[in-house]
Amino acid sequence: MKTKKWPYSPSMIRSLFLTFAALVLTLPAQAQNIRAGIIGLDTSHVLAFTKTLNAQPQKPEVMGVRLVAAYPQGSKDIESSTARVPEYTEKVKALGVEIVPSIDVLLDKVDVIFLETNDGRPHLEQLLPCLTANKPVFIDKPIAGSLVDAIKIFDAAKKAGVPVFSSSSLRFGKNTQAVRGGSLGKVTQAETFSPASLEPHHPDLFWYGIHGVESLFTVMGKGCVSVKRGTSAEGAIQVTGTWEGGRTGTYTEKKGYGGKAKGEKGESDVGAYDGYDPLLYSAVHFFRTGVAPVTPEETLEIYAFMEAADESKRRNGAEVTLKEVMDKALAEARK
Repeated sequence: MKTKKWPYSPSMIRSLFLTFAALVLTLPAQAQNIRAGIIGLDTSHVLAFTKTLNAQPQKPEVMGVRLVAAYPQGSKDIESSTARVPEYTEKVKALGVEIVPSIDVLLDKVDVIFLETNDGRPHLEQLLPCLTANKPVFIDKPIAGSLVDAIKIFDAAKKAGVPVFSSSSLRFGKNTQAVRGGSLGKVTQAETFSPASLEPHHPDLFWYGIHGVESLFTVMGKGCVSVKRGTSAEGAIQVTGTWEGGRTGTYTEKKGYGGKAKGEKGESDVGAYDGYDPLLYSAVHFFRTGVAPVTPEETLEIYAFMEAADESKRRNGAEVTLKEVMDKALAEARK
């Protein structure tokens, strides 16, 4: 009986192996397995993100990314946050997330971080070990408790060479993104609204008004020069910004989420809340690519707008330039 000769030469086998290796290295981003971790279990966002990421089967937009561990400590002195920690800890644990005792332990178990602490003040301190460990971070709103700390966060990330970004979920509403993408041409005027519950440790709009302000900047873009803060006919917060070229954008405190943008090609509703998943999909894409969907410059301008609104309030509604506010914050952050 003759032994069959192996049909492939060593050179052919090597060529096949290299071809297979190349295919593995070029698998689509959706096939990547990424272990995600959470810092801070004091917001409903963590439950929404975990339910989507750890679902079986997973949605195509988040395929391969799972939340595997969480460090629960968030705010230490805001009762509305601390009271939620036990409940959310148990709920994410039931979804297969390991609860760990420190950020250092968390960093040993994950590849990327969702910084979810509801209180913006600890974010800088919580972020720094993530940067040292070279872990990309999505920072939920508000990015910090002050414009000074927001600047320090982006400075530290740039120095470490680690990508980070921050955004409200309202940025990713369908109509808002369509306008951002040019459906109206250049936007000349926009009005957005959202609730604006206040928290005394943060500038007024940081805590919840950020949602409507983020929508406003998503459609208007960068280039806001100055703001004036007043009140609406109903006595609610109203902040009007003047952009380069005389364009105007107004944020108003109201129930619900919405607004309208006007541009060269007509007008459109904007500012609607379309759930957490669009933000989560964007965060997952960021983790896969290292490319932030929002630049540091735009995020800092958003927070300068909100800081300037507080300064306008202190000056009884006088106009305040973003340059004044930003220059002061930069000097403080980099002294």
